Amino acid sequence: MPIPPGRYTLGPGDGTLTVHTGKTGAASKAGHNLVIEVTSWQATLELPEGSAERSLALTADARSLRVRDGHGGMQALGDDDKESIAQTIEEEVLKGSAIAFRSRSVEAGPDGAGLRVEGDLDLVGASRPVAFHLDGGADGTITGRATLKQSDWGIKPYSTLFGTLKVTDEVEVAVDARLPAT
Repeated sequence: MPIPPGRYTLGPGDGTLTVHTGKTGAASKAGHNLVIEVTSWQATLELPEGSAERSLALTADARSLRVRDGHGGMQALGDDDKESIAQTIEEEVLKGSAIAFRSRSVEAGPDGAGLRVEGDLDLVGASRPVAFHLDGGADGTITGRATLKQSDWGIKPYSTLFGTLKVTDEVEVAVDARLPAT
């Protein structure tokens, strides 16, 4: 469904921005596939009438990532585990760096449904191209998913237990939000 023209500012009050991780390695049965929520973010989607200068910009605070769920693993993920993971992400993986996305192009998707977005993601001091699709719902929702390879930004996927349990290099970033009234 097409996303209506307008200027939209989105953040945690409008929906969720999450990171989904996987696990690999000989001890992967012991680890968890994580759902990590970005609790401090802001996006601006500009869709003027016609095809003039559409854009999407997003910033996120790397210190605001919180583990919301862990699937799999030998035992349940407790609150202390979740806090420890969030601290490791902040200090060792993202190093408190700024996270920013700026579009280079925002075009109508196939058959006018949704939007095809291409731009640059700045993460841990490196900028790399990213492309994804945003889908619009009849109820004013927007959803989108992008698969990112951590090593493309110079991030070494986290590992423990002498490297026998590792976070997969590819993670999925997802947005599920409701467009505010224009």
